[in-house]
Amino acid sequence: MQGKIIKGIAGFYYVHTTKGVVECKAKGIFRKDKIKPLVGDNVEIEFVDEEQLLGNIIKIFPRSNALVRPASANIDQALVIFAIVKPNPNYNLLDRFLIRMEQQGLPVVICFNKKDIASDMELQELSSSYDRCGYQVLFVSGEKKQGIDQIEKHLHGKTTVVAGPSGVGKSTIINALYPEANMETGEISRKIERGRHTTRHAQLFALSEDTFIMDTPGFTSLSLDDMEKEDLRDCYPEFAEFEENCRFGGCAHISEPVCGVKDALAAGKISRVRYENYAALYEELKNKKKY
Repeated sequence: MQGKIIKGIAGFYYVHTTKGVVECKAKGIFRKDKIKPLVGDNVEIEFVDEEQLLGNIIKIFPRSNALVRPASANIDQALVIFAIVKPNPNYNLLDRFLIRMEQQGLPVVICFNKKDIASDMELQELSSSYDRCGYQVLFVSGEKKQGIDQIEKHLHGKTTVVAGPSGVGKSTIINALYPEANMETGEISRKIERGRHTTRHAQLFALSEDTFIMDTPGFTSLSLDDMEKEDLRDCYPEFAEFEENCRFGGCAHISEPVCGVKDALAAGKISRVRYENYAALYEELKNKKKY
């Protein structure tokens, strides 16, 4: 039988199948070949006890991709959730996340929550800053269930990793998309007797047979220490069309004369918020200590 790993903890893997969630162990051959099953893996299982939904993973199908953080496979896109207000969005943190996703080649949908308590000016500021970057931007209210149908359209037929800082209403949105999420988390927690600590681990929820979302622990910081400053500009997709107007190949868009990106910034074609974050992150990477 085939299925998809939706959670892995303490050597047990929980596989979503047409017969339900099957608790599996991985065959020793994977250890021998140094292959570790990942959440999101499409696998073949054999039953040890079909009635109790217990089995073994006997095959891992080829992956379309594998992410390091969160450790997962076959992810199609990321849905990053920030609040418009309470708390106000940390643009630097948002850009760090977008950079990480650009590095991994993952498309991103940006979801700004709590639109029911935000002003038109606050919505406009966010829209003008991120719409022109080429990212899909949604404004929703998880509390009022406004815009949840928009999110569902973007999720359909895909496996999506959902991420965002703590306190932005991520759980509210996930519960609006999938009310059984809390119940399923509790059920698996009881089974493995780890209680609430299991929320630290990534978990997939099946919204339908071909639509999955992965909840991830909230983050408050994202280090870019493993990145070189020269690679940063490639993670700002809106720069690309203006770089042909730079005098120097490999222009960093910081202090060089005749820079197409800085000209586009002055003309209002590039978001000032985004550019200022780029400049700050470039400086941070330039000054990082080499060990």
